[in-house]
Amino acid sequence: MLLQDVEIFIEHCTEKGLAAKTIASYEQTLRLLIQYLDAQGIHRIDQITHTVIRDYVRCIQQRGKYTVAVSSYSSNCPERRRDYGKKVSPTTINNYLRNMSVFFNWCVEEGLMLRSPIKRGDYLKVERKPLEFVSDEDFRRLLKCMDISRFSEYRDSIIVQLLLDTGMRISECLLIHVTDVDLRKHCIYLPSDHTKGKKGRYVFYSDKMASMLQRWLKYKDRYRDSDFLFCTNQGKPVEVSNFEKNITKYAKRVGLVNIHPHVFRNNFAKRFLMNGGDIYTLSRLLGHSSVTITEQAYLDITQDDLAELYRKHSPLKHMTK
Repeated sequence: MLLQDVEIFIEHCTEKGLAAKTIASYEQTLRLLIQYLDAQGIHRIDQITHTVIRDYVRCIQQRGKYTVAVSSYSSNCPERRRDYGKKVSPTTINNYLRNMSVFFNWCVEEGLMLRSPIKRGDYLKVERKPLEFVSDEDFRRLLKCMDISRFSEYRDSIIVQLLLDTGMRISECLLIHVTDVDLRKHCIYLPSDHTKGKKGRYVFYSDKMASMLQRWLKYKDRYRDSDFLFCTNQGKPVEVSNFEKNITKYAKRVGLVNIHPHVFRNNFAKRFLMNGGDIYTLSRLLGHSSVTITEQAYLDITQDDLAELYRKHSPLKHMTK
């Protein structure tokens, strides 16, 4: 009965056009929940109470990472992982709760239950880690270590600079078609089916980036036949996981740590604010669903950053010019 409800919910999500990654996350979370509920003798949606959810969260906290899987057979051999059995993070548990909450809210709308068994107080407190910031010098070192005589490394160097210049997500960047690029207006259109929020938007790039893109397009067209702005040697779109591996490889060459594609998006946000950009414009550029999400970028502005911002925008300084 519960499994049937979950399958109908997944079909509903598919019909709404949610991203495959989002749907997969919902389904994995809910199937793990069903395993636990089956062991407790709970087989109907209306039997799931707030107490049941609290007990489930407590169970997750006690069991350890990767010790439970949807299938009894796993080709990934989770027991070989270094973090196998270690404590499940509050962030992961909160993600489970958010996924379950979406499902339970749908159940309420469908009349399958009176109210969601998840309450605001169920979410765990998470200690927020500052976003990684790449200095100008480290960014130059990262670019310099890439061998631009090789197609893949030249391509990756352009991608890295475009991410920093536009703030788009790597998943959005790797799906760009050449026809999405407006070289005259210096903007790129990201279609709704390529964005996380399922809303199409434009991102903009600098004059310097425009020159680099024009050179890259001429180079790419000489050696590869592909509609994608960034492609593999076979002309196919680059996989996010493969690009992440490449970035890790380049970072190791110059001794940098904690460098991954999202770092460049984070850096765009902070640099935009440090250069006097406003939070509302930034929210639109990043494709966030609300300004509240974007405001998280302010949490990473240090005292030195505030001092620099003040010097740039001191009211008296500008009045006495």
